[in-house]
Amino acid sequence: MTAPLLTRRAVLAAAPAILRGAQARRPNILFAISDDQSYAHTSATGDRIVKTPAFDRVAAQGVLFRQAYSLSPGCAPSRAGLLTGRYPWQIEEAGTHASLFPRKFSVYPEILQQNGYFVGLTGKGAGPCNFKEAGWPHNPAGPSFDAVKLAGIGKAMSSNDYAGNFQAFLQARPKDQPFCFWYGGTEPHRGYVKGSGRKSGKRIEDVVVPPFLPDTGEIRSDILDYYLEIEHFDRHLGRMLDELEKRGELDNTIVIATADNGMSFPGAKATMYDYGIHLPLAAMWKAQAKGGRTCTDLVSFADFAPTFLEAAGVARPTPMVGRSLLNILRSTRSGAIDPERTRIFSGRERHSHARFDNLSYPARAMREGNFLYVWNMKPGRWPAGDPEQYADIDGAPSKDWMMAHRADPKVQPLFEHGFGKRPEEQLFDVAKDPGCLRNLASDPTHAATRQSMRSTLEAALRQHNDPRLTGNPDIWERYPRYSPMRPELGGFAEQGKYNTKYGK
Repeated sequence: MTAPLLTRRAVLAAAPAILRGAQARRPNILFAISDDQSYAHTSATGDRIVKTPAFDRVAAQGVLFRQAYSLSPGCAPSRAGLLTGRYPWQIEEAGTHASLFPRKFSVYPEILQQNGYFVGLTGKGAGPCNFKEAGWPHNPAGPSFDAVKLAGIGKAMSSNDYAGNFQAFLQARPKDQPFCFWYGGTEPHRGYVKGSGRKSGKRIEDVVVPPFLPDTGEIRSDILDYYLEIEHFDRHLGRMLDELEKRGELDNTIVIATADNGMSFPGAKATMYDYGIHLPLAAMWKAQAKGGRTCTDLVSFADFAPTFLEAAGVARPTPMVGRSLLNILRSTRSGAIDPERTRIFSGRERHSHARFDNLSYPARAMREGNFLYVWNMKPGRWPAGDPEQYADIDGAPSKDWMMAHRADPKVQPLFEHGFGKRPEEQLFDVAKDPGCLRNLASDPTHAATRQSMRSTLEAALRQHNDPRLTGNPDIWERYPRYSPMRPELGGFAEQGKYNTKYGK
């Protein structure tokens, strides 16, 4: 059971002067989340090639967050964590990839629905996960409104008319009822139409290649294809903003624009490196949040659910560990706003079926100050998946090129960074080294930082009852898997029946 709505008097007391003396209306919520997009790749964050006018509009009319971090570098645990306001290691099967989403966990869309909100989604919600066998009536992110399709669209982009589905959702909404809508694009997830970026008129010579990738024409072209998919997602967000403005609803709608994890390239997605978990985030609420600001505080994706519930006047469930962002949105300042936001935590377990017997790659990370500390709990395992498939890296021209040229002395260090085994401890100064290429964990000048961050991380994980530290570390390997299994990598018997049921 969720807590009842706060009284109107309590809501008004918490609201800034902009709403006092007027009828207080609970805000609408539009949550827009792309699929596999790193922090650097929006116009607002400085990229000169990708065009993201809708994201930029949210940032300009609200707050651009410079230090927002995902709960995991993979989609399923990241999305489940932000829906529940909890860390992936606190939500059992939902904290890994392609397993169940236990019905016992509260999610903010359902809580809002129980408290008078009209709820829906288009595109990708929670997942990949099996929510049906866990007892959910629909995806935990909300009931689907995917009725409107696009005609003649390229195979790499979704056939969903996301914005058209949003319009249908608004038309179905009862009059004067606040809404909570999840826009989950499948872009820029792989695969892409190879060469589509160049064909669109983008120039490979303009690409700024991330430092962990070789600077070649093949990889530059792959990045352009990735940019084109980002722009597709952004166009639909723009249409949604325009629709809300036309209806007079935009001012009282909280809009969040972000991504679930980093770009689908070696050294980013499915890694605890900065490009895997540092994500774009812009938020606006024109009725209550002064626009044109930036925030440099460390922000966690566990903070979204508490933010939405507080804005709606709904008490959050006790198990939520995130903290509301409303104090930042309602501030008039830029830069460091909330002095209590000193660190964030993130982690991963199983991603794709990439290791023999479906073994996980457990890792936890903490960002504090300029430093990112990574604890690779099983350093003997291959983080990118067992050779030669390295299946935790999505198939892509960039992956193929790096594998084919790994013996090149200039490529070999970058190949090892993205594909090779990693030491138990890694420490990076991401302000100086955003590509996470220089491990400072064994540097005596950073010994105190490493020791302090390791101690703080372990204490936090114990407080969170992370099974890796509190008595049942192998449970992650035994959660059922509902996505395809590779026969050459084997699997536990109980997972084999799911493999047979759902197909290879």
